[in-house]
Amino acid sequence: MSLSQELAALFRRDLTQLVRQITAFRTTSDLWIKPEGAGNSVGNLALHLNGNLREYIGRQLGNAAYIRYRDLEFEAMGDSIETLMGKIEPLPELICGIVSGLSSETLDSLYPENVLGIPLTTRQFLIHLLSHLNYHLGQIDAIRRIVTQGEAISSVGL
Repeated sequence: MSLSQELAALFRRDLTQLVRQITAFRTTSDLWIKPEGAGNSVGNLALHLNGNLREYIGRQLGNAAYIRYRDLEFEAMGDSIETLMGKIEPLPELICGIVSGLSSETLDSLYPENVLGIPLTTRQFLIHLLSHLNYHLGQIDAIRRIVTQGEAISSVGL
């Protein structure tokens, strides 16, 4: 298995987990609750991950049409579970299709934009994006447990 395919498998695992987290909410209003000490709601974090991945993988690496409004990812409130899922559910296919098709040459080349203030290879930036996804996925799980008084959701395997 190539590095691109391995990274795609990890993105698929974690994006599938994101879908499972969102669908574990019983009500739309619960998605938008910011518990004390949490800077964002699950809805805002899901919108942020959607915007981040569609911009940095979908548009920049896959030439998928997308215009990002980053501020709105954190300001939006009230999308229904169905509306949010309409944005999130296509991500595993979109993101994994692009990542799995990246050549070794592309992975070794500099990422097209200097997002973090230092030049990174595409490989390094994809690893950063995967860790960013996992960071917020952990926040989403913790907030969901507080808001819904729920338990852990079983992990998705490779």
